[in-house]
Amino acid sequence: MGCKRDNIAQAVALISAIPGVNIKNISSLYETEPWGKTDQDKFLNQVIEIETSLPPKELLRELQNIEIKMGRQRQEKWGPRLIDLDILLYGNEVLDDPQLIIPHPHMRERLFVLVPLAEIGADLRFPDNGATVREVLSSVLAREGNRGIERI
Repeated sequence: MGCKRDNIAQAVALISAIPGVNIKNISSLYETEPWGKTDQDKFLNQVIEIETSLPPKELLRELQNIEIKMGRQRQEKWGPRLIDLDILLYGNEVLDDPQLIIPHPHMRERLFVLVPLAEIGADLRFPDNGATVREVLSSVLAREGNRGIERI
């Protein structure tokens, strides 16, 4: 919702201001068809790589505080929103907690995650099964095709 590029730029700036967080790499922006709830505007997505001294749940709290600060209101699952910040991977950790699942439970199905992630880390390995981002992306593309993802 709103000016998507500005929302993402603001979120990246706020993430970089979190004590104990250092941004290492940023993907290009990608415009994609909506996922989950499809009767809404296209999504704008980006993946950033950070280095952090924060434990996963504390990082999640910081990201959720940024979403709130930016005006996000959780009204409808997968519905329109100003910003959506997720932890996709956290080093080699595997976490299955009611608050946080790492690796992100849906990331292997979503081109809007896999394509920008592959841009900055195609050889990253999923800690739970050892597959690389490149391998998972290749499998999804072979099964589903491009499905409207465009680098902008």
